[in-house]
Amino acid sequence: MTKRKTALLFLLTASLLYSVPTHAETATQAQGAVKPVTIYLDGHQFQPEVAPLNVDGTVLVPMRGVFEEEGAKLTWNNSSKTVTATKGNTTLTYRIGEHTASLNGQALSVDVPGQIANGYTLIPLRFVSEALGSSVKWDQTTKTVRITSTVNYETSILWGVNLRSLPDAGKGSSLEMLAAGAKVHVTREVNATWLEVQTHDNQTGYISAKPKYTDYSSPSLVDQQGDALIAYGKKYLGTPYVFGASPDQTNTFDCSSFVKRVFQDTLSIDLPRVSYDQAKVGKEVSMNELRKGDLLFFSARNLNIGHVAIYAGNNQILHTYSKELGVHVETFDGQWKKRFVTARRVF
Repeated sequence: MTKRKTALLFLLTASLLYSVPTHAETATQAQGAVKPVTIYLDGHQFQPEVAPLNVDGTVLVPMRGVFEEEGAKLTWNNSSKTVTATKGNTTLTYRIGEHTASLNGQALSVDVPGQIANGYTLIPLRFVSEALGSSVKWDQTTKTVRITSTVNYETSILWGVNLRSLPDAGKGSSLEMLAAGAKVHVTREVNATWLEVQTHDNQTGYISAKPKYTDYSSPSLVDQQGDALIAYGKKYLGTPYVFGASPDQTNTFDCSSFVKRVFQDTLSIDLPRVSYDQAKVGKEVSMNELRKGDLLFFSARNLNIGHVAIYAGNNQILHTYSKELGVHVETFDGQWKKRFVTARRVF
């Protein structure tokens, strides 16, 4: 074995680093003498967006792909060319081109700095894997590198939910039923109603993001769910107002049947029928803390609480109380500020 190949094998085993064939090795592979290296991350083959760049034995890979594969949430400052990756309690900050990074506030040496090439931001795999707590095993027989990331199963299943092959209840298949009490790791927020997760037995799939099913929440998911609520409610703009309207139909609404329908259909949140009882659900929030999807309660019909609306953001409320207007959006001011009693947050 040549000294070059011996050095390469040492890097793979001792330094927890994978490599790709050099130009000389590629020529040898063409003759069928050397098998190409295969890389797996948590049991799945890792295929970067572009071919890795080998710089003196250190392999640089596309930034976004490797961070996301490692289960980290990524933010990128284009002006300073700085990447910040967060995984559990670990925060890694690195400015492309520098020889040091910050890991939870402590300096971390970067032997071969990251660089931007052909429109891609490339960073060293060794640096990322070690910083995020991954381990690597090299199989000499199969020329396979297996990278195992440290996974924090942070999310609890609250209600039995299907792990599905696709983020769509009408498509794909059910992989298994996750029982209440099970733990999963959320790898991605697909949209307002779906999460991509990893289970303890290393299965990946999709589960409902609706609050009923897990204790997972994040500012970005809350924003998406608030937007989804308002968008769904606006589908009924102009629907006639009828006091006491049955909640089992959508041809007419009163204020509380409208709110009940929107929350049930969008997030599977089952609210009580009348506004007085709806005001007992969730937690109270102040007027200066309001976010999309919060419930606003007002005095009406000589009752302390006789009306409910959904906060739609930008000082707007979505509700119904008028036979002339039906379901509509209006500004949260004037009479509504005077009659305001409380706000409740239910997700």
